[in-house]
Amino acid sequence: MSDTRVLDGRVRVTQIASVAGRKPGQRETLIGLGLNKIRRVSELEDTPSVRGMIRKVAHLVTVEKLS
Repeated sequence: MSDTRVLDGRVRVTQIASVAGRKPGQRETLIGLGLNKIRRVSELEDTPSVRGMIRKVAHLVTVEKLS
């Protein structure tokens, strides 16, 4: 059974660094989060899978919790 629970609403993820010279998996993860250029913003459901993706590219993004 998959874990699809929402942790605490939504998060706003902003890309703050370029993917140039990064590993391909990090580039693909940013695209999966809806990001691909610096200062792009994406609002996502706060789920365990999204948190895992954010953790993988934590050095390239900032995260804010939304109410």
